[in-house]
Amino acid sequence: MRVLGRVVAVLAWMVLRTHLVSAQSPHLGGAVNVFSRYGYLSISMRVVPRNDTESWIFREPTLDVFLNPVAAPPRPQDKNAVLKGDFHMEFCDNIRQLLQAYFRDFTFERLDRPWRAFTASWSRTAIARHLGINASFATGDHCYVLVRVARFRESQRLNAPVDSLNLDEAIAREVENVTIGDYGSVIRFVRNFGSHYVSSYVTGNSLYQVFVYTPQVYSRIKGRLKSRGVGELSTSELNNFFSPWYAEHMGAIQSASGNRSVEAWAVDRLRVQYYIFTYASLLKLHGDVPLLRQLDSLLGNEALLQLQLRTLEPLFKNHPARLAWFREIIDNFFKLCEVNV
Repeated sequence: MRVLGRVVAVLAWMVLRTHLVSAQSPHLGGAVNVFSRYGYLSISMRVVPRNDTESWIFREPTLDVFLNPVAAPPRPQDKNAVLKGDFHMEFCDNIRQLLQAYFRDFTFERLDRPWRAFTASWSRTAIARHLGINASFATGDHCYVLVRVARFRESQRLNAPVDSLNLDEAIAREVENVTIGDYGSVIRFVRNFGSHYVSSYVTGNSLYQVFVYTPQVYSRIKGRLKSRGVGELSTSELNNFFSPWYAEHMGAIQSASGNRSVEAWAVDRLRVQYYIFTYASLLKLHGDVPLLRQLDSLLGNEALLQLQLRTLEPLFKNHPARLAWFREIIDNFFKLCEVNV
């Protein structure tokens, strides 16, 4: 009966302390269980367009494990910046690198390939849909360039050092139930309290477009841009490289949140007339201050753009042996996920 009473008390405490998030932002310092939805995290984190009408960014259940998570002071912003965010392109030799590039700003401690936590379950059809390209170009001998423009709206990070964070007393007591040599005790702890906590995040929205090339053309463009840099190329030269003359396929312009109004604006305002071709290209934004200013106001706070998760190691700061055992099981569990999903 004593054990049953403790379990009931812990469950009641968890109900009170759990955020079943349908809100706009991740919960800074909140604990999440990465393993429970490994390969399917795009279900609970809005990172690619979705076919729903609900307004949410992060709805992964989180648990308060720290008493005093404090956000670091915001970094100073460049008041003269036309776009308060980021505009960049990435060269990807294959589809794996393309997925990795899309999730470049998502880091999960002790996981070498965090992008797999989102994409391991994606079929070829799903990959094509999320990236805005035809399914025939999501496999085979193709190379890619990902062009993305992001507008940052909310940025939060925990104030260092993390060791100064105080644990909730109920959590601190549950750490005692992790038994060295007992695999199941770590799994139960992770199921109940999580594997990681939210260390930092950025929300906002972005537009992105994927250009598909043959390996030969891709190598030529990549070499040219590496030797000259985008800033040294003329507008006509950029339009040439990112046009149907060179690209085997030009993907649709999509927003990370799936905002159809912003996508329609892009199709209308970013249309390029190039010889016999007419198409929409994000490259039209390059150096166009009026268009960038318009986009800066159109991209709202609708998607998760960056996320850093760190393991719940601070919970074990007073238990070195248990910490080592926790790390070992976490590492093994990630290896199993990568093999089985």
